Amino acid sequence: MASITLFGSTGLIGNEILKLLEKDDYFKNINVISRREVKLISKKSKLKLIDFSNYDDYLTAIESSDIVLAAIGTTQSKVNFNKRKYVDIDLGIVSKIAKACKEKKVKHFSFVSSAGADIKNKSFYLKLKGQIEQEVKSYKLNSSTVYRPSLLLGERSESRYGEQLAQFIIPLISFLMPSNYKPIKAIKVAKAMVNESKKYSPGFKIFHYNQILNLN
Repeated sequence: MASITLFGSTGLIGNEILKLLEKDDYFKNINVISRREVKLISKKSKLKLIDFSNYDDYLTAIESSDIVLAAIGTTQSKVNFNKRKYVDIDLGIVSKIAKACKEKKVKHFSFVSSAGADIKNKSFYLKLKGQIEQEVKSYKLNSSTVYRPSLLLGERSESRYGEQLAQFIIPLISFLMPSNYKPIKAIKVAKAMVNESKKYSPGFKIFHYNQILNLN
């Protein structure tokens, strides 16, 4: 049995992770970290509201946790297309989590990145995702895993017209796409993260589409 901390429980993947954790007897304590209220079902789940700009809050949040999962992310529209704010959220938060994991000697840390992540990519988004991966890798955690899904399929709590359209069109042509860029159901990514987290596999690993499916 293990104690686990989840960052990003209100997102598409994070919400699926939370539902899996609450049903899984392997996890005795679930710390759900958020800046706002989240509906919890299981008695073993505990909500912790933190200030994401305060590093000490991260240390308190993951105290006594064996495993930490992060499904943190935002959209450029949410930050009014302010790239600095986007970086502060996507890179800043994940970096603080990884640093806290190192300091607290967490056994395993997993986070969600993106297909195509590369610090050399000309795309602002994919370059940033590559920078996040490099930042986490630099902490040399005991066990850490990166998940690189492409388009996520599933019902979001918020409406994103562009993604809704893509979720309808892209699966129709996915057979033409390289495997790493095929759309994938959020629940598949969530299951992979939960299943892999129990293994404490040493080192820094990156999982793509086929590897994610194999973990289900």
